[in-house]
Amino acid sequence: MRKLYVILLGLIAVLCAAPAAHAADNGNWSVYPAASELGRRPYFYLSADPGTTLTDRVTVTNKTAAPLTFRLYAADAYNTARDGGFAVRTLKEKQRGVGAWAKPDRDRVTVPANGSVTVPYTLTVPEGAEPGDHPGALVALDERIGAATGSVAVGIQQAVGARVYLRVGGPTVPALSVEDVELTHEQPLVPGLGESSALISYTLYNRGNVTLNPKVALKAEGLFGRDLLSRELTKVPSELLPRQKIRLTERWSDAPQLEWGEVQLTATARDVHESAGVSFFALPWLVALLLAAGATGAAVWARVRRGRARVNEGV
Repeated sequence: MRKLYVILLGLIAVLCAAPAAHAADNGNWSVYPAASELGRRPYFYLSADPGTTLTDRVTVTNKTAAPLTFRLYAADAYNTARDGGFAVRTLKEKQRGVGAWAKPDRDRVTVPANGSVTVPYTLTVPEGAEPGDHPGALVALDERIGAATGSVAVGIQQAVGARVYLRVGGPTVPALSVEDVELTHEQPLVPGLGESSALISYTLYNRGNVTLNPKVALKAEGLFGRDLLSRELTKVPSELLPRQKIRLTERWSDAPQLEWGEVQLTATARDVHESAGVSFFALPWLVALLLAAGATGAAVWARVRRGRARVNEGV
């Protein structure tokens, strides 16, 4: 039987150095900006006007005891749908920003065992480039496919990328919105005999042209403005890239089992303050069933009374 190979690209989201780190590293190789006159840089931070060409250098270090060959390319960055993490486009995806504008002098490089190779690259910003932030990365991809077994096999390619933060000159417009807030209750059948919780879902959208570091606060109020919940959310991405939209969720444990109120989410970042909310009506299943049964019984009884009234009128 022929094997069906599924190739998975190792998560570049994990292997792109965070701004506080010194190199993107997976244990076998690392990628980072070449040392400048000012010393070691944790990432590329570049600024250019439309029509400008920049030059810089990227270093790839091999930490293994054998030579390694990499495909070297530039890629655009985005926020992952899963958790908003920093990730970059694959080699086969269409590039529109840094991935299209940056060109290493060599697209393949062999790094000797326990050695390093530094490669110059050129970044040309087009005349019509949109002002603001254009994040990306310079990526070293191991094109070898990891060993796989079985009739349906999963092969893995690994890549490591050094982040590129490019700002194109012109007006910067920070803009952020909270959209599509939803609340789903999970309640016990019988009130008080089990735990109650709610899942709050919302979309965080960077509508502007600069990278934002958002913070989101959650507040829930019950009848007559009674405070039910108030806290800062921790599952918010540290960086929300321009024009990126992510769907996030937050669990509300011990949510009220009988309440009518509103949940509000407030996002703040760089002088931007936006809120959105949703009303909710918490009602235990048993109470809902009893109310529904009572309503049905009342409707039936009303029809019976009307029927009797018509009979009596006819007599």
